[in-house]
Amino acid sequence: MRAQSPARARARRTLFTAVATMGAAALLLGGCAQDPDTDPKAGPSAGGKGQTTLTVGVFGAFGLQEAGLYDEYMAQNPGIRIEQTSIERNENYYPQLLTHLGTGSGLADIQAVEVNNIAEITATQADKLVDLGKVSGVDKAAYLPWKWAQGTAPTAKGGATVGLGTDIGPQGICYRKDLFEAAGLPSDREAVGALWAGDWGKYLETGKTYKAKAGDGKAFVDSASGVMAAVTGSSAQRFYDEQGKVVYKTNPAVRGAFDLAASFATEGLSAKLQQFTPGWDQGFANGAFATVSCPAWMLGYIQDKAGPAGKDKWDVAQAPKPSNWGGSFLVVPKAGKNAEAAAKLAAWLTAPDQQAKLFEKRGSFPSASAAYKLPAVSGAKHEYFGGAPIGEIFSKAAQGVPVTVVGPKDLVISQNLADIGMLQVDQKGRSPQEGWEAAVKAIDNALDQ
Repeated sequence: MRAQSPARARARRTLFTAVATMGAAALLLGGCAQDPDTDPKAGPSAGGKGQTTLTVGVFGAFGLQEAGLYDEYMAQNPGIRIEQTSIERNENYYPQLLTHLGTGSGLADIQAVEVNNIAEITATQADKLVDLGKVSGVDKAAYLPWKWAQGTAPTAKGGATVGLGTDIGPQGICYRKDLFEAAGLPSDREAVGALWAGDWGKYLETGKTYKAKAGDGKAFVDSASGVMAAVTGSSAQRFYDEQGKVVYKTNPAVRGAFDLAASFATEGLSAKLQQFTPGWDQGFANGAFATVSCPAWMLGYIQDKAGPAGKDKWDVAQAPKPSNWGGSFLVVPKAGKNAEAAAKLAAWLTAPDQQAKLFEKRGSFPSASAAYKLPAVSGAKHEYFGGAPIGEIFSKAAQGVPVTVVGPKDLVISQNLADIGMLQVDQKGRSPQEGWEAAVKAIDNALDQ
């Protein structure tokens, strides 16, 4: 597997405002910060006599172009020319996309949408987007049910599948084998996974055992916020109910995840680092913590930050429960004059064969479960992580993720729970109750409740 760039990883870091999409980390740096400027009223542009130019608008180093998929499609379809524009940060990209959808102009033929924005898109913009579920060659059965559901509009909004998933972020637990061995814990990935199998509470208990044997000052996890993100990612219902009502305050799964994660701080098991900061980056290299909740796209990030000295020291095991962090979609605006050709391209780019290629070359894990049987995925191993069978590990995790209710302001809620609530517990020594109340106040203000 090729390492991914930090920018790519930050892109995927949807929980804490960082860049988004990526799905991968060393994954690349990229993105020419410019706004798609294709005017749908202008009609197909000529890249040559008889050619139709299709534009694709993305954020960050999305991977499709870098993996050579555009070149492959153009070689198979000589009448098509593909041009991509990218804005580096999703927080700049997404508001512009909403504006363009509102005016019906300035849109690319295909637009990328980050997972934390897809609920708002399906709920408020579905009538402006092509139903990709009806495009020839698109097979619903080839995709993970929960990912397909995320890209599908509510029944009240027509029930059209307007977003086809490109990738996902199934999670494992990355750990330092040498630190586990020094603390008298098993280091074999199967035995490590068995320590906490089926219960995030067992992950906490393993941390307590690690501390008791490793001694004070030896952190088990990087941050309490990272634990909270992983735990909430394994719940079917989080911040919204199926009717679209905000329920995070009364949902025991959310409060339970918050309190469990806070215990890593109060028990002295956290390195108290904020993810995607220089201190956190350095922590991978200097052994500041023994474990981190890691989606498939984070492997490249760890390799980049831990460097050559970390090779064979890091490994990855199954997480206590299947969980997801990250992922994106492609949508096709109806306003484009090339909508039919664009829908065909979007279907091809997200088909299992292409998703397997994207994983092989960029590390973005497929959202099409049919890709898991392909050699590029099923046989994938990561040399840096001791030859870990990452295709097998993350495929198993992906297929166990529940169909999760995603709300339009998921990012606002998760971000405040982490950066306002949990960070106060982890870094400032506030009580879990104080951290929770601070987060609720910030969220309610943000949502005008």
